[in-house]
Amino acid sequence: MNVTIATSGAARREHRVDRLSARERDVLALMAEGRSNLGISRRLWVSEKTVEFHVRSILLRLDIPSGREDHRRVLAVRAYLLGPGG
Repeated sequence: MNVTIATSGAARREHRVDRLSARERDVLALMAEGRSNLGISRRLWVSEKTVEFHVRSILLRLDIPSGREDHRRVLAVRAYLLGPGG
């Protein structure tokens, strides 16, 4: 399953995901496909520790606060899927 961001119109607003590096976007796309850190690491040929580093960086760059009430990975995937204004 491949997940893509839907965009509309020629004038595209900045999207929070645009703040991410290419590798972080790769990791986030695999998160959106439901992959675990182990699954992501095997797909990208990196260690699980490297994936953990990228996930932490993604959460910081997307301004997703830590807390006990929300699942941060789900919030990151929602930001990825919903696109600008979502």
